[in-house]
Amino acid sequence: MYPLQLSAFTLTTCLGQGVQANREALRAERSGLKPCDFESVALETWIGAVDGVDAVQLPAHLSRFDCRNNRLVQMGLQADGFAEQVKRATQRYGADRVGVFLGTSTAGILQTELAYRRRDPETGALPADFDYGGSHNAFSLAAFAREYLGLEGMAMAISTACSSSAKVYAAAARQIALGTIDAAVVGGVDSLCLTTLYGFASLQLTSTQPCRPYDPSRDGLSIGEGAGFALLERAEGAAPGSVMLLGVGESSDAHHMSAPHPEGLGARMAMAAALKAAGLVAADIDYINLHGTATPANDAAEGLAVAAEFGRRVPCNSTKGATGHTLGAAGAIEAVICAMALIDGRLPGSPGTQQLDPGLDLNYAQHGSDAPLKRALSNSFGFGGSNCSMILGVQA
Repeated sequence: MYPLQLSAFTLTTCLGQGVQANREALRAERSGLKPCDFESVALETWIGAVDGVDAVQLPAHLSRFDCRNNRLVQMGLQADGFAEQVKRATQRYGADRVGVFLGTSTAGILQTELAYRRRDPETGALPADFDYGGSHNAFSLAAFAREYLGLEGMAMAISTACSSSAKVYAAAARQIALGTIDAAVVGGVDSLCLTTLYGFASLQLTSTQPCRPYDPSRDGLSIGEGAGFALLERAEGAAPGSVMLLGVGESSDAHHMSAPHPEGLGARMAMAAALKAAGLVAADIDYINLHGTATPANDAAEGLAVAAEFGRRVPCNSTKGATGHTLGAAGAIEAVICAMALIDGRLPGSPGTQQLDPGLDLNYAQHGSDAPLKRALSNSFGFGGSNCSMILGVQA
């Protein structure tokens, strides 16, 4: 099944639109977080908002998809010439042989929140111009991306909270292996909305400060928004230096609705499964991009799992202090950050982390540094114990 080539990739976060903007911000160890000023939200917390989303205009014939989430989808697809590279793949394989696999946690739920303010005062009916299928439905972003890109292959949306857009890589790889498609647009998009901001706050999971992953004083996450995309194709003919998907591992804690297994059992199982899928051992990994949400429970559980599987040898850190936690888009965005690290030969830093939790025995990289990297592992863990780890590498 593996390897597969990431023949194109892009990301848009609060650090900027496209690879170069994010590369420069990560190299400068700059955070894109700011005090929350989103919509009508009155919470003492920090967010990672993408500039310019509301100014995006969808094509007129796709107006039924109009919502903040799909504007962010379009903004992401336009970065780095990604949509043009998908068009060229379509010319190689045919529109019906290129699939779409996207992850999200809330899709365009903001559009429903706004529609509720305009309900009929007598009947309570939602406004006539509200299109649930085009905006709020979890499949809306995959449907929009499929039409925007002119694709006719199978399309799928995965919504498993914060593991969503990592799991799409596994889903797409299975379909390529089965021969139902020849290439796949994989990725994830999640945008800010009142539900996630108030929801995570009600669970006491948001910090009043910029998040501090793996810091002993960490007290919660900073919600972000963003988009990450990659084009997956078979590896035949991949040029040296190409970024490859080497393996994906998935597991379920079956432990708790919102809390991770305290010893990180499911997380360790996902990492072990990814290594097995790639035909690698722990010593083959050069960098781990941690899920690292900066909640006390997540970092403790993941830290124990990483220490048990990899010991202190492998440099690791979380980049959520730079981008915020982009929830269902996090897996796709952090896969691209790993791809950038492999190409650039540079570990990213961990903005926000002031010191490492002494209870976690890890080789945690607070600051970026140049390093020869051949393989990187990215962790994404979601509510309900939905875990996914993926391994990317550089073609020799």
